[in-house]
Amino acid sequence: MTEQTDTRHVTRPFAITAKDGKARAGILYTRHGAVKTPIFMPVATQASVKSLSGAQLDELGPECLLSNTYHLYLRPGTEILEQSGGLHNFMKYKGSILTDSGGFQVYSLSQLRKIKEEGVFFKSHIDGSGHMFTPENVIRHQSKIGSDIWTCLDVCVENPATRAEALKALKTTQRWALRAVDEYWKTVPEQQITQTEEHTFETRNPLLFGIVQGSIYEDMRREAAEFHARLPFHGFCIGGLAVGEEKAQMAPAVAAAVEPLPEQAPRYFMGLGTPEDIWNMVELGVDMFDCVLPTRNARNGQALTSRGKLQIKNAPYRNDQRPLDPACNCYTCRTHTKAYLCHLFRANELLSHTLLSLHNVHFLLEMMRNMRTAIEQGRFAQAKREFLDLYLSQTV
Repeated sequence: MTEQTDTRHVTRPFAITAKDGKARAGILYTRHGAVKTPIFMPVATQASVKSLSGAQLDELGPECLLSNTYHLYLRPGTEILEQSGGLHNFMKYKGSILTDSGGFQVYSLSQLRKIKEEGVFFKSHIDGSGHMFTPENVIRHQSKIGSDIWTCLDVCVENPATRAEALKALKTTQRWALRAVDEYWKTVPEQQITQTEEHTFETRNPLLFGIVQGSIYEDMRREAAEFHARLPFHGFCIGGLAVGEEKAQMAPAVAAAVEPLPEQAPRYFMGLGTPEDIWNMVELGVDMFDCVLPTRNARNGQALTSRGKLQIKNAPYRNDQRPLDPACNCYTCRTHTKAYLCHLFRANELLSHTLLSLHNVHFLLEMMRNMRTAIEQGRFAQAKREFLDLYLSQTV
């Protein structure tokens, strides 16, 4: 495998506007506008943020969503999305969309897939039909989807993984990255990204993010980051973490991955949504996050509040006339009491999913906005300490 830097020039439409230690505030420019970082991207796996309407999503104001190539490929199908004018038009969302390549979903189908050098053969979890994902056709699928940020097909291993397992997955991911880059440049031969002012870019083409693997092994993470840094990617994903490793293993692995990556490129931790972990990763220089946590936890009756996690079904809330979180200004907290939400959940009313999802997504989006402000004001460490002291003090 060549160690030579790829000579194709790539302009990265990302501006760092403030730093506090390693924590960064920045702006990523896509075809659908500016995305301020650090950012949490709500997950719209199948062209929908679960239980939330488009109007509710507009009110929440996320600048970028995450959707999934694997799920959209199977249903409704990328041909239908292309004929609908792309995913944005299909779901009537005006902001930016990042699509996961589907590598993690294929990884999770351990009994239904086989990894080959060509790509991954897998059986649909819907009807058992056979399909093949390759580094090339995953790029083509994302082109039909019409998302703003594309990711490469990768091999994710479950933690704990042996060094041999992690190394094999890493090398395959690297070879696939080379093929994905080639296919991207065939699909998008002319790069239409121009810098118009100091911190402003105009972007007319989709962006491509490479995925850094390496499990918990710091030397592999560093090697993977150095390899990907030589390729013409617009940004970089840190994959294969938050999938079973111990908490203490996460930070060293991320730090090793971040250090070799270009400073002027966004860094995206895939699949991380716990508030305390997000604060820790931003402190290490990570910019972007996604997770199903806010909506999945909502469907299980859990709310994220400034004073910790709250299980709304618990008996003390049956006649609690206070809002979920007095410090929150979301629609749910402005309008409804814990008693009402407790009733809805206990009665299996679907409205409880909507109201709790709305609150949880708002909570994480607002946390990221406050984080960005703290970086700009040079008080990130203080803001982190204040948030965690309250959030981890108790489960309410």
